[in-house]
Amino acid sequence: MVEYVQGFEQLEFRTQVLKAPMDNLSNSDENYDLGYLPSPSSVDQNDHSLAETSTSGDSFMYRRTNSETSALSESVDDSSYSGEASPWFCPNVKTRFHNQVALTRLGMKQHNKNATDDKLEDHEAVDAELEMMKERFAKLLLGEDMSGSGKGVCTAVTISNSITNLYATVFGQNLRLEPLNPEKKAMWKREMNCLLSVCDYIVELIPISQNLQDGTEMELMTSRPRSDLYINLPALQKLDAMLIEVLDSFQDTEFWYAEKGSMSSNSNHSGSGSFRRVIVQRNEEKWWLPIPCVPPGGLSEKSRKHLKHKRDSSNQIHKAAMAINSSILAEMEIPDSYMSTLPKSGKSCLGDSIYRYMCTADKFSPEHLLDCLNLATEHEALELADRVEASMYTWRRKACMSNSKSSWVMVKDLMSETDRSDKNHILAERAECLLFCLKQRYPELSQTSLDTCKIQYNRDVGQAVLESYSRVLESLAFNIVAWIEDVICVERSVRNQGK
Repeated sequence: MVEYVQGFEQLEFRTQVLKAPMDNLSNSDENYDLGYLPSPSSVDQNDHSLAETSTSGDSFMYRRTNSETSALSESVDDSSYSGEASPWFCPNVKTRFHNQVALTRLGMKQHNKNATDDKLEDHEAVDAELEMMKERFAKLLLGEDMSGSGKGVCTAVTISNSITNLYATVFGQNLRLEPLNPEKKAMWKREMNCLLSVCDYIVELIPISQNLQDGTEMELMTSRPRSDLYINLPALQKLDAMLIEVLDSFQDTEFWYAEKGSMSSNSNHSGSGSFRRVIVQRNEEKWWLPIPCVPPGGLSEKSRKHLKHKRDSSNQIHKAAMAINSSILAEMEIPDSYMSTLPKSGKSCLGDSIYRYMCTADKFSPEHLLDCLNLATEHEALELADRVEASMYTWRRKACMSNSKSSWVMVKDLMSETDRSDKNHILAERAECLLFCLKQRYPELSQTSLDTCKIQYNRDVGQAVLESYSRVLESLAFNIVAWIEDVICVERSVRNQGK
């Protein structure tokens, strides 16, 4: 009888010792979701029951994860109790914690699966960018000659074509005033950074003075970015960001676009000198362009001010990009193939009427001459530009005939020594003024034959980057100005019809 009482007291003591941590675990299960891992800061600091009943020095360690808690419950088996122990306690505890562990492991598997999917997407994005880099690098090395026979173009032409093709890919389908697609915007920034990175390694050496410890002054050569890149490339990047900002500003607009329709014949552009004068004519010639539409009452005053402000800003950007492009083209060497095709006489190139006006006029006015010519199409303007440019270099070559060398470098050097009163020099200056006014009046004019020839035979990588970058920005700025002009013209026509 005494042994039975002692066995019962020992069983009751062990049951209380084991029951305390299980009660705490049950309370924690009610407070936390499955799979949640409580931090030490989330434990109630006033609860000391766990510390009193734990057999380990660190009372929190076994509560860190459910898997460790289940291991503790599994270590308690029937052999640690007397034969008279209650048969329902341990099986229920073991079943409960086994279910909890199963659910927790299921949640962890789901979490791991989501993390794996995210990693796969990241890897796919990295792989796609890597493939793009490989393609750019391969085309650069091959010179766009996929046969690998070494008949490709030079590096400068390859980079110039890459920038031009990238612009056509990103902005070719953008025909309206709206923000650029985020994917195309990211593509433009990413690939332009890749193509412009070559400029970081184009440097020039300059001498600097350095004093040694013994007081001796020593002259060393140090490298810095080439002057034309140092000045023009940051300016072009700023113009690029400003144009993207202009497109982003047309997000919630009062006007919209229709793919098909007809406009009033009174919708004329007020500006002279542009071939985009009448919207009806534009729809006939370029029928694929969307047509801007405005509400019946016209746009609000705020919207009109916003359009005019962005038009003026884009127009200034266009002028800046065109100035940079013109300066870069002027610095490029004229190929010998172009010089060999020049006519012997500038008169035969321009025609009698234009030549007579340029020779006899005391005060030459290129604007008056262009008004008299009354150019009707872009083709006529481009043809005149080619003839004026060819005659200009013909007269310059005649002005420098005293030197035996005919290279363009010698021509530029000798121009400063040429007599300013020489007839050929005066005609060359007037032809240059006429060409400049012609490009100013028709800014959408395509490249002349000389510009195309310079780009084709150019070997300077830095000049190729600056020329192509400024050219595509000039084209984008001109398109934005034209789109804004279309909206303003339609809005003005709608308001006039409402009166």
